[in-house]
Amino acid sequence: MKVQIWSDVACPFCYIGKKQLEAALEQFPQRDQVEVEFKSFELDPHAPKQVDYDVHDMLVKKYGMSRSQAIAMNEQVKQVGKEKGVDFQFDPIILTNTFDAHRFVQYASKAGKGDIVMGELFKAYFTDGKHVGDHKILLDIAKKVGLDQGELQKVLDGQEYAEDVRSDETEAKELGISAVPFFLINDKYSVAGAQSSDTFLRTLETAWNEQAGQTSNGAFHETACADGMCVVPSSKEERIK
Repeated sequence: MKVQIWSDVACPFCYIGKKQLEAALEQFPQRDQVEVEFKSFELDPHAPKQVDYDVHDMLVKKYGMSRSQAIAMNEQVKQVGKEKGVDFQFDPIILTNTFDAHRFVQYASKAGKGDIVMGELFKAYFTDGKHVGDHKILLDIAKKVGLDQGELQKVLDGQEYAEDVRSDETEAKELGISAVPFFLINDKYSVAGAQSSDTFLRTLETAWNEQAGQTSNGAFHETACADGMCVVPSSKEERIK
């Protein structure tokens, strides 16, 4: 069974959603037969690599709120993360362009380590205050997870995997994905947002039972949604033709 996840390194709810899915997989008896694939989605493709303002001011610019309101909003997210096992540290966050980080994940995915690299990138960005647009930081993560630093350096120095990133983002548009995280299970069942681990578990069970040839209980029909879970209207292949 396959779980595809569109997300961005700079998205706090993507980090929470990853943790929630992992909690669900811990309870899923067939978890060893689930393949998790991270798909690229840049929240701001035009973001500069070097930014001279912090994450609070970013919210001020984006939503027109006061700085105190922005700090309060981030504090709320921090508390939500704490409940889900995520240690958000917003003050030291270094804003940057995440395109090269996405290329890194694409490269790591080819080696079967996309999931672990995404987790390390989330931690580096949201907890450790590291510059995930800096190639040295990406190379350090590669070494930590057992990937070849020399190979990654060649990738980062060129344009390799750029088309893979763009392809994922094009696919997201064709699927109607406008916000992340977005989870697609077996090309049919979707979960939008950082839903509860129970929602993920129930969706995994529904998809698994259907894959195993067991009929669903009829609670879900085409275009139906309940408790954060939706049935995709038609197969992905049909919709991208």
